[in-house]
Amino acid sequence: MAQKKILMFVGDYMEDYEAMVPFQMLLMAGHQVDAVCPGKKPGDTVKTAIHDFEGDQTYSEKVGHNFAVNADFDLVNPDDYDALLIPGGRAPEYLRLNPRVIKHTQAFAAAGKPIAAICHGAQILAAARVIEGYEISAYPAVGPEVELAGAKYIGPNDTFTNAHTDRNFVTAPAWPAHPEWIRQFLKVLGSRIEP
Repeated sequence: MAQKKILMFVGDYMEDYEAMVPFQMLLMAGHQVDAVCPGKKPGDTVKTAIHDFEGDQTYSEKVGHNFAVNADFDLVNPDDYDALLIPGGRAPEYLRLNPRVIKHTQAFAAAGKPIAAICHGAQILAAARVIEGYEISAYPAVGPEVELAGAKYIGPNDTFTNAHTDRNFVTAPAWPAHPEWIRQFLKVLGSRIEP
């Protein structure tokens, strides 16, 4: 298996599991993952948030861990990467306001490179206007944005463990889908995990 170079957009209050778990699993699979954040440099950290379901009308949010940025957003060239990874949480709602985040997302999509997004990560895909005609999964609150961007929204199953691949897009509704979402992303990347 050839190592792939994956760009990962991160930001304060991204969902903890949706950042930590795929980052570590992709490293375990032998890939390079460059985590970048506008306004932050390698060695800086972003705060994560832990989202959980505790009987309220929406998820609760608690402070998670500090996640280290390991590459420089200002030096990113999408041509140097094989794939894009977008965690969910609150970060996508403001990262999508950054013109370079949008431009980079559009470059990955135009090149047909694999793009994995989970939960609120689809907000960046919708803002970049790259999902028209695709089937995209996301957290239910993001479903209207997915549809307004011209995609067919694929909702969660009862346990939020489903993921969906449509060509180069691998998407999922929330962190309970990690096993399926990351399995599908690895398949699109051409990776194999030996038993």
